[in-house]
Amino acid sequence: MSLDTEVPAPPPVRAPVPEAEDRELRKRERAFAHRDKWWGYAFIAPAGLGLAVFYLWPVVQTLYYSFTEWGAFGGTTWIGTANYDTLLHDAEFWQALGNTLLYTGLVLLGIPLAMVLAVLLNLKGMRGTGVYRTLYFLPVVTMPAAVAVVWRWLYSGDVGILNQALDAVGIDGTYWVSDPDTVRFAVAAVGVWMTVGYNMILLLAGLQGIPQDYYEAAALDGAGRVRQFFSVTMPLLSPTLFFTTVLSVIQSLQVFDLIYLILGANTSVGVTNPAYGEGQTVVMLFFQKSFFDNQRGYGAAIVSVLFVLIMALTALQFRLQKKWVHYA
Repeated sequence: MSLDTEVPAPPPVRAPVPEAEDRELRKRERAFAHRDKWWGYAFIAPAGLGLAVFYLWPVVQTLYYSFTEWGAFGGTTWIGTANYDTLLHDAEFWQALGNTLLYTGLVLLGIPLAMVLAVLLNLKGMRGTGVYRTLYFLPVVTMPAAVAVVWRWLYSGDVGILNQALDAVGIDGTYWVSDPDTVRFAVAAVGVWMTVGYNMILLLAGLQGIPQDYYEAAALDGAGRVRQFFSVTMPLLSPTLFFTTVLSVIQSLQVFDLIYLILGANTSVGVTNPAYGEGQTVVMLFFQKSFFDNQRGYGAAIVSVLFVLIMALTALQFRLQKKWVHYA
């Protein structure tokens, strides 16, 4: 080594901090942390207050009312578990629960359809993707009342387009939403039509978030498009599929306005649709018992059971997702 080479200067040595000053610094750090914590609470307080007032408190009230009986002119009387005892032996409730579960299962069949549409719209060189996205998403932003009116006309047994199309090919149609054998599948088809666009947008966003490097590596290993879909796309898209499934189940179990308007709302003369019982959901039964039959305590018991069912199914889905959802 040459004598002219500069030797780097040693780093400066920090003077030790006096113990009293060190305690003061730590005290200030704790004060800042404490202040920041309260600022955080202040920022989330409006949202937390709204959540407590408009969501948590109504849940507590409903659970309480489920153990009471309402008088004709208001007021409640504690009756314990009598409403739940009646619920266990109510054939109408079990039929409504079965209808709701069947509707939920049929609507879930729309997720594979949404997956196919998302994959097609994600293909390179696909033209008019913006138009297709808009067309498929329109039912999502359409009011359920408008959707119900249109589909009741389409399903009409006398002047419905569906029956006219079937008649053109020599097939006799039916009164789709008035026939107990077809009403469940008819309303489920509308449910799929309304939700497939939303699920497609979610899945399309998930597809576009997958790096192309994975597909290029799979192609170098000799994997075709089908192999790439099941080995690359499905595992990396599983979190989005899980999220879509959870949302679909929760929304389907709470369905009310769409089916209620398609079947024909209750009137002062009662139910006029002969297939109303075969299409009635749990929330529709709650509405009938609470506001038509004035059995609000019993109605509270119905929605309390539905709340527990939704929580249980959601918890089951979160437990099962550990076996098939892959987080990259």
